[in-house]
Amino acid sequence: MAYSDFTLDRVGKVFGLTISDNVNLFANIPELSSSNWLKETLDYNVPIALGSNTEKARSELIIAPILVELRKQLNSQIALFSGIDFTVDPDKGLNGSCDFIISQSAQLLILRAPAIMLVEAKKENINAGLGQCIAEMLAAQIFNQREEYEVAEIYGVVTTGEIWKFLKLTGQLVQIDLAEYFLNNVNKILGILASAVPSV
Repeated sequence: MAYSDFTLDRVGKVFGLTISDNVNLFANIPELSSSNWLKETLDYNVPIALGSNTEKARSELIIAPILVELRKQLNSQIALFSGIDFTVDPDKGLNGSCDFIISQSAQLLILRAPAIMLVEAKKENINAGLGQCIAEMLAAQIFNQREEYEVAEIYGVVTTGEIWKFLKLTGQLVQIDLAEYFLNNVNKILGILASAVPSV
């Protein structure tokens, strides 16, 4: 097994998780105003990405610029990793590549203190990506414990680029935000992402 093999039901059973999906986690999180650079980039890129309608186009033209903007807004005090191998426990199926990882450390060459795991929704199916995202969040939790990084909560995102859904892992409790956030409110998406790395 690998991260992508996990469904929501399977990941809960295999790891004995409590999964709560009746929460509104981020309603009170303030927005983070995006720069003119991001506005112009998305205005130009989004039609290209939607016209291509591939995961790769959405990843490169929509998701990556938003994450770069986040790093700029946080004064480069976080690091972004894209498409890296993140094998933590192959025996448990916690292995494979991750679409994006945001760490609480600014170090770019070595992954330290992963805090946010981001999964691109395959075939634009947000719910189908939840199991994979939770598996990656669990791997991040294990990784941080082994390396003695103090990251109490791990956050997850499943996104099509246009739609963003957020999750939070604390111990054995997974909370899935009922709300979905849309690209036309990118400032709210940036605010939620920024709130997930509070030590920055």
